[in-house]
Amino acid sequence: MAVLLPGAPDLAAYWRNLVDGVDAITDVPEGRWDAEYYDPEAAFGPAAPDRLYCRRGGFVDGLAEVQPTRFGLMPNSLAGTEPDQLIALQVAAAAIADAGGADRLPDRDRIGVVLGRGGYLTPGLVRLDQRVRSAHQLVRTLGELLPELTDTQLHRVREAFVRRLGPDQPESAIGLVPNLTASRLANRLDLRGPAYTVDAACASSLVAVDQAVGELASGRCDAVLAGGVHHCHDVTLWSVFAQLRALSPSQRIRPFHRQADGILIGEGTGVVVLKRLADAERDGDRVYAVIRGTGVAGDGRTAGLTNPDPGGQSRAVRAAWRTAGLDPAAPDALGLLEAHGTATPAGDAAELTTLAAVFGRASEGSERSVLGSVKSMIGHTMPAAGIAGLVKAALAVHHGLLLPTLHCDDPHPALAATRFRTIGAAQPWEPGPGPRRAAVNAFGFGGINAHVVLEQAPDAGSSPALAPVRPAVVAEPERVLRLAADGPEQLAQLLAAGDAAVLAAGLPE
Repeated sequence: MAVLLPGAPDLAAYWRNLVDGVDAITDVPEGRWDAEYYDPEAAFGPAAPDRLYCRRGGFVDGLAEVQPTRFGLMPNSLAGTEPDQLIALQVAAAAIADAGGADRLPDRDRIGVVLGRGGYLTPGLVRLDQRVRSAHQLVRTLGELLPELTDTQLHRVREAFVRRLGPDQPESAIGLVPNLTASRLANRLDLRGPAYTVDAACASSLVAVDQAVGELASGRCDAVLAGGVHHCHDVTLWSVFAQLRALSPSQRIRPFHRQADGILIGEGTGVVVLKRLADAERDGDRVYAVIRGTGVAGDGRTAGLTNPDPGGQSRAVRAAWRTAGLDPAAPDALGLLEAHGTATPAGDAAELTTLAAVFGRASEGSERSVLGSVKSMIGHTMPAAGIAGLVKAALAVHHGLLLPTLHCDDPHPALAATRFRTIGAAQPWEPGPGPRRAAVNAFGFGGINAHVVLEQAPDAGSSPALAPVRPAVVAEPERVLRLAADGPEQLAQLLAAGDAAVLAAGLPE
């Protein structure tokens, strides 16, 4: 596994921050967008597209160091390249290194790449739009308002405007194709299986994991790099969330707090290396965690696209546990749930309703499971939110530690109706009757929901607090074929019929 997230240039730093409860939220770095957009009073008046009442979020400035020549990219070709492509390439290479290095990979023809990535405005796309359209509109409007300006003067205005956008290079057009993020990664790392991106809003990276599990289960791939990418702090994106009143006016993200008032936007990238469990065990890989089940479901028809729906969320969660063959309401079903936890009043309330409906209340005398949201530390990383939560949960399962959530000293009253509690400091994950088990939520804007169930690797002993030591994988169990019958005799007949069909088709048994 590998990440680049606010406050965390790599996986080891991310783990330390999770254990220590580090708040990586800061003011927007200088140069991200002009300071005159910030107006704290805008939170209390009519929404205005050019007025932002929030200027805090999660940023990777100073941490995103990419060595392009390592991947055969020449520096003179990078000026127009989207930063998220280069960051994804660097993080993917780090994930492969954490998995023992390129020499331990399976056949390159059987390695896929699936990344969650939104279609947001990115720096290269913004520059291209300004060069093509904004410059033309600027000169035309000036000519209409100031007819005394000559064509030569207008041409000079256009040239001055375009000059500030930087050099005009063909690579800029690559930003128009979101899938080039996955394609560049596959191209430079020579991975020849399917390589594509998915856009499911904030559920994107968990949907990418679900797709990757399908690629492995079908036998089409023997390894898949899956994850999420989000490096877009364009002022236009912030404006959208400000107009929706989704940004926190208090400029503090407090998931599941009684007075939670909105999100803070974050950025980051995470990639995990997925293999079938049997293959990982055969190859002697270290397994951070086993993916027992994944589930994806939509809300269908609801009151509106922007309203989170517990019905759709519950369907995704139940589907994952059904695939895992486990009962989510069982007393020892799980020890940790990494929630979507956006800290919007509507979002938190809907998710707590989902958790109560699917997992039920804590049984009398039993310890409550821990509920967490890494967004309290790094902000909402949009398409990368699910992978940030998945890596957190996998590390918690691997190291046997339950991790804190910040700023939840006064929990939402609906939390009491669930089996969950939040904690303010890391604590040991005490052994139970079964393996350590966690789950991860990622619910996308517009009604797309994803859930993943993680479990401790078979025969995994206690791990040291840090230091990856062997090749890293997050793997899924071998496929099973479920046959249903009324009794042993009918089941035997089904099995015999299946064997006969295999032989008749000339297929290997």
